[in-house]
Amino acid sequence: MSTFRFQQFTVQQGESAMKVCTDATLFGAMAPVAGGEQVLDIGAGGGLLSLMLMQLGAAQVTAVELTESACRDAALNFAASPWCDHLEWVHQSIQDFAADCQRRYDLVISNPPFFQQHSKSRETLRNLARHSDRLPHTELVGIAARLLSESGCFYLLIPRHAVAPVTALAEAAGLFAVGRADYAGYRESQAKVTALSFRRRREMFVSRRLVIYNAPRVYSEESTRYLSPFLLRFAATT
Repeated sequence: MSTFRFQQFTVQQGESAMKVCTDATLFGAMAPVAGGEQVLDIGAGGGLLSLMLMQLGAAQVTAVELTESACRDAALNFAASPWCDHLEWVHQSIQDFAADCQRRYDLVISNPPFFQQHSKSRETLRNLARHSDRLPHTELVGIAARLLSESGCFYLLIPRHAVAPVTALAEAAGLFAVGRADYAGYRESQAKVTALSFRRRREMFVSRRLVIYNAPRVYSEESTRYLSPFLLRFAATT
């Protein structure tokens, strides 16, 4: 079984199509959690982000995932975590979940399918995880706007080339960009993915470029600051 161990929890991912990766882990570590938030995790997979948000101090996380196999992983991961009573997994499309949902969330987070109209692999589950056919950005943004509390934050990870169209969709739905972090593998690399934060009110916009590695397997000082509470490699120094 494929397992990724963190300092405070373990992610079993034997059935999840998309595995733990550095971009997703950094995205979770940088999540805007002040403490006590009600969170909705859209496209939760095996539950990595949900678990990270609980460690950061969220009060409750509802994790919605379409694929049954990933939900099995999430159920195991949540049950084995220190926060099992505050984590809920839902095997359902986010469209169907949103249609019946009466709650509003302080934080809506998503690391959504990120390829549109690209050639697909032969693996059906991997296709579902990597392509946005089942969850177009238009629907994702609309659902986030509908389920977000008045003072809440919509936080998502997308390819850098999608930033402009997604920002336009968000503004049309009444959500305004307040933060942007472009993730570059190395100092000389071009950033490929971007973490965006949106709120219902316009605020001072903060943009930055975050370099993940100084050298192969050597994290930069900034990425170390975010990842050190989570990764086992930093356990002896935290």
